[in-house]
Amino acid sequence: MLKLVIANKLYSSWSLRPWLVLSAFDIPFEEVLIPLRTPETRGLVLEYSPSGKVPALADGDIAVWESLSIIEYLAEKFPELAIWPRDVSARAHARSISNEMHAGFQAIRQACPMHLGARFATPPLTEPMRASIDRIEDIWAEAHNRFAGGQPFLYGAFSAADAMYAPVVTRFDTYQIPVREATRTYMDAVLAHTAFKAWRAAALVEPWRIPDYSEGHTLVESFI
Repeated sequence: MLKLVIANKLYSSWSLRPWLVLSAFDIPFEEVLIPLRTPETRGLVLEYSPSGKVPALADGDIAVWESLSIIEYLAEKFPELAIWPRDVSARAHARSISNEMHAGFQAIRQACPMHLGARFATPPLTEPMRASIDRIEDIWAEAHNRFAGGQPFLYGAFSAADAMYAPVVTRFDTYQIPVREATRTYMDAVLAHTAFKAWRAAALVEPWRIPDYSEGHTLVESFI
């Protein structure tokens, strides 16, 4: 059975991405959760990931690390599943925006870390943050308008691209980022997905807390 190594569900945005793909497409896997920032963390992670970071996937003697690489491996291993959109144009678009997510949007990611256990007041939006937000909304609008066919996700059915952007969805929600009506509709679809709800439910009962993830933000509501 596949083994996915992840960190705290409350905070680990990179872990969330391949976990959602595995869960949304009903691929059996064993979960190994290694809490962040303990004396044992790095040593335990290195047993699975040469980078010393999660997520990592073990498939027998095959090791795959980095979330997008894991998703691509799953798409190759299970070609009968539409992990990426079937249409070649949609698939090219989905891969492009997923790589853009993997490499970019540092301003919003650094200012608003994923935190599923709280809701915070909207932080001051710097110009780099606004640029990231605008670009993300434009990406979602273009994908949905061109490829969704009236269905709720970016390319119609839930795909790898939705998994790649799910942590951004949570950030926009957690930090109450003002967004367009269509953006909010898409966010609500992701937040209501069965796989995401299962992840969030597990996150809220975890025993570990990392204060850094809430420092500098005004708490509006706590769920933990």
